[in-house]
Amino acid sequence: MTPAELSLTVRHAVCRAVRDGELSVTVPDRVRVERPRPGGCGDWTTNAALRLAAEARRAPREVAEVLGRRIAGAHGIARVDITGPGFLNVTLAAPAGEHVLARIRADGARYGHGSDLAGRRYMFAPATEARAATWTAAVVRLLRAQGADAGVAPGGTETVRVVPDPACGRAALGRDAERWAQLRPAAHDRPRPGPHLLVQRETNPLFTVRYAHARTRAALRGGRALGLTPATGTEARAATPEGPGGDAARTLLDVLADHPRVLAASGHHRAPDRLARHLETTADTVLRCLADCPPLPVGDEKPSAAHRARLALAEAAGTVLAGGLSLLGIDAPEHL
Repeated sequence: MTPAELSLTVRHAVCRAVRDGELSVTVPDRVRVERPRPGGCGDWTTNAALRLAAEARRAPREVAEVLGRRIAGAHGIARVDITGPGFLNVTLAAPAGEHVLARIRADGARYGHGSDLAGRRYMFAPATEARAATWTAAVVRLLRAQGADAGVAPGGTETVRVVPDPACGRAALGRDAERWAQLRPAAHDRPRPGPHLLVQRETNPLFTVRYAHARTRAALRGGRALGLTPATGTEARAATPEGPGGDAARTLLDVLADHPRVLAASGHHRAPDRLARHLETTADTVLRCLADCPPLPVGDEKPSAAHRARLALAEAAGTVLAGGLSLLGIDAPEHL
């Protein structure tokens, strides 16, 4: 179960509690879930009960108990604990890392796409300014990724408002760098196109994202040359080993698990810059993980199940990077 799926599970628990007359509250559009803080328990935690308590006119722990009973019965949930004033701490039935990797492998580039906006229609007016047009196209892709019927057409009633990019096309950046320059800053920030987006080093965030993707693909090619294939099923648990390198792998799994939430938020808020920043974080974590947990044998090291598990993690990370870039309208080359 991904964070986005758990968020929906909690929201459905609120819906059922309202339907059954146990709670009298307005069902929230979405519910925030996050990793437990130090001293917490479970895989994920949510403060939904605390946020609903005032409207329900009940103590937060009472609201948590109402929701906890319903969440505990959902598929993929092993246990729900209530801590503090009313935090709901959820333990998943399957190892989180194993589940995330399996889900990414099954969904491919559509990992993180959802149905939060299914049944809603958004029609945007064609934009005449270059950055607004790029931003609108990205927003349409993000909305469609969440199940919405979205498009650009004459007579469209919605518009995207961004600070214009007066330098568009002047720097001869090429399509991908131009789009990154327009989408990476928030809508209210001025783009900074320039030759720095063509430099092939880690000071260039676009290069870093594409380089991290290419590194994962190179690892898979190297694995095939050695007869190593990415692990599947329970073998993937070895992708989060104890000891040196384990922290980097676990951090990367957390970032990949957060991808559906970021996509949903980027579409909901019509903010492709959120996705761009998330891809930067993912790329930085990928490169650190590849360094700390090499997916291929080094020196006299023998190929092992741990290498296959790390290849599965690299494969999943590359899939997420490629899928995210495609939503921004940017290519993810296999070689750099």
